[in-house]
Amino acid sequence: MKAFGSYHPLVSFVYFISVLLIAMFAVNPIIQISALVGGCMFCFMLQSKGRVLSDIGFYVPLFFLVSVTNPLFSHNGVTPLFFLNGNPVTLEAVIYGIAIAVTVIGVMMWCKCYSEIITTDKFLYLFSRIVPKISLIISMALRFIPNFKRQLKRVSRAQKAMGMYSSKSYYDRIRNAMRIFMAMISWSLENSIEVSLSMKARGYGVVKRTTFSLFRFRKNDVYILSAIVLLSLVSLFGIAMGETIFYYYPSISAINFSPLAVTAYISYGIIATLPFIIEFKEAALWKYYISKI
Repeated sequence: MKAFGSYHPLVSFVYFISVLLIAMFAVNPIIQISALVGGCMFCFMLQSKGRVLSDIGFYVPLFFLVSVTNPLFSHNGVTPLFFLNGNPVTLEAVIYGIAIAVTVIGVMMWCKCYSEIITTDKFLYLFSRIVPKISLIISMALRFIPNFKRQLKRVSRAQKAMGMYSSKSYYDRIRNAMRIFMAMISWSLENSIEVSLSMKARGYGVVKRTTFSLFRFRKNDVYILSAIVLLSLVSLFGIAMGETIFYYYPSISAINFSPLAVTAYISYGIIATLPFIIEFKEAALWKYYISKI
């Protein structure tokens, strides 16, 4: 288990809610860049090098696609750079497109980290007593996605072993893809029936559900949770007071560096990099202890 994942599920859930809410709704370049950098650093610590390279191959083109899309459709702004089909491409639209891309990629990275840390058992531990049916449906849906991907790979390998995809014809490729898709639909329906019958046979819903968990709230959880809540409140207070307001239209405004705004920036920067610091510290300690053996 990763170092940050060893904390209590409540700590992890509060952390991700805090960092994601601020990243999604705070319109400020410093906060947006902090969210992106923090999410990338934490995500790279959680994954292997192969997955990191695969993610880079997906997120970099997506970043440029989102950045280019906004100035092509939005022509607001007072600083035209050039004209495309009679429509101005403005500096403000380009900068805003880059800001949107930073926010989107940052939020996606944090959601990826969330899926790595908040596992199904942690989610059920947090919400099974509050909303048992909804939490069960969500956890089953989240579990279904990786199972679907694994089954899709198995079916694809089996089809290739049988000689499928050997033809270069696009018609044959589409037909083989549709065959795999229909097989996956059948597997999904069969799997859902098996799960429902299994739950019914085990008496789900007959009596009040009991749970067993090894999660314990420790002193370290209290310290980390207190720090997360305090830093989040400081950041939210700066945002609520309007100290971090930044405008892209009609012209790009200046970034506010008042004492309260700087405090909000630093607070969110610490929040965004906190998991990376914890992971890096544990990795350094582990290497140190290994070197002493």
